[in-house]
Amino acid sequence: METVTPFKEIVDLIKEQGGEAFKYCYQCGLCDAVCPWNRVRQFSMRKLIREATFGLTDIESEDIWRCSTCGRCPKHCPRGVKQIESGVALRKIATDNDIFPGPIAPIRTVSVGLMGEGNPFNDERSKRGDWAEGLSVKPFKEGMEVLYFSCCYLSYAPRLKKVAAATAAILNKAGVSFGILGAKESCCGESIRKTGNEELYRKLAKDNIKAFVDAGVKKILVSSPHSYHTFKNEYPEFMVHFEVVHISEYLNELITGGRLKLTKEYAKKVTYHDPCYAGRHNGIFDEPRQTLKSVSGLNLVEMPDNRENSLCCGGGGGRIWVETPKQERFSDLRVNQAVTVGAEVLVTSCPYCITNFEDSSLTLPEGTILEIKDITEIIQELI
Repeated sequence: METVTPFKEIVDLIKEQGGEAFKYCYQCGLCDAVCPWNRVRQFSMRKLIREATFGLTDIESEDIWRCSTCGRCPKHCPRGVKQIESGVALRKIATDNDIFPGPIAPIRTVSVGLMGEGNPFNDERSKRGDWAEGLSVKPFKEGMEVLYFSCCYLSYAPRLKKVAAATAAILNKAGVSFGILGAKESCCGESIRKTGNEELYRKLAKDNIKAFVDAGVKKILVSSPHSYHTFKNEYPEFMVHFEVVHISEYLNELITGGRLKLTKEYAKKVTYHDPCYAGRHNGIFDEPRQTLKSVSGLNLVEMPDNRENSLCCGGGGGRIWVETPKQERFSDLRVNQAVTVGAEVLVTSCPYCITNFEDSSLTLPEGTILEIKDITEIIQELI
């Protein structure tokens, strides 16, 4: 039986999340026109907003969990409707009532891991810094240039540990004074917040802020755009302000500043994917492209959906923890776009994107070769 949420509860929560702009929707449909879901199946953000307006939302429906918070619809909405905030408010109702339909159920397990061990995998907190063993990476001390926050995926996932290692190698080569906090850090909390679990997000944020302040951190270097977004735009809600830089920005700074010399060629055709939370949400478009263009022999080509119109990989909004049916994966469309423009390498700078693209690359026709790399992995090969 459908669980229809009382109108007042929806209104109060959406006010709490960001205002009453959802009531301004006049059903132009631009949100649905640009939503990546409508490339793989029928889905209507407009319908969800209208149902919320009249208190008719079914919180047991999987539809309230579909939004990947990619940010395309808010950019195109002529009325300033806050689709992401409204969607998160609806998820908060479901989370508070422990309603996680069907494929959304893994979020329960993820929450347990985040609460107990500070990571979504429920791996031991004590092993968070193990990726750095043997790589000349030191514990962070006050006075170092930057704290490198590798994020959960780069700390625990075998494939993504290679990205953390590449980053450490680059920083050492450039003479950057950096360190890590290892077991003292926790998940940034961005994705679990987008599932509506505000209480757990606030716990993770406060734990990290205390660790940063206690260690004397002033500048944080991150590999994940999701960490970048939350440290830069959401942690200031706790009245703290750290300088935050994404690795795709920092690489360009190191190269243009002469601290990092690229001594080899990379004679391949490459295309760059803009992660939603680096590009659309935070405007990081030029720096990674400038870095790739500085590589001798590299031929940079663009996919049809690029920069502000980049096609989401499907991992945002907590969906990285949800199993999406193969026929509904945006990432399948993206790897095919890369192949269509003749790219040999699909480069990005987000652990969620790499995870999804590597899965989707397995669906390409037999004999099709497409490498999936983080931008740091390419630069590491050239120093």
